Amino acid sequence: QVQLVESGGGLVQAGGSLRLSCSASESIFNFNIMDWYRQAPGKQRELVAAITSGGSTNYADSVKGRFTISRDNVKNTVYLQMNSLKPEDTGVYYCHAMIGIYPYWGQGTQVTVSS
Repeated sequence: QVQLVESGGGLVQAGGSLRLSCSASESIFNFNIMDWYRQAPGKQRELVAAITSGGSTNYADSVKGRFTISRDNVKNTVYLQMNSLKPEDTGVYYCHAMIGIYPYWGQGTQVTVSS
């Protein structure tokens, strides 16, 4: 069973930075794509950033220029560097990965940005 474990969330003031980590229980070469979603209270879960096995990246318009997704194939970890954080970035951030047609989710890490 594939496991994804997120870490790095917390409370930060607006304008601050956080780096989220998603550690996988197996080689991330096995994953077609890995990405970060977030869910704010009362809102639907939304895609924030994605990275393919080939290293191509994609970002939601709301985070372009502020967030960077990257991967460390040796550590089997995907990162989300979040800079210039805004209160609207508050939510639970989930790591997600696909192996073929099968999706896997982490349990999430809370990010709270105070104004």
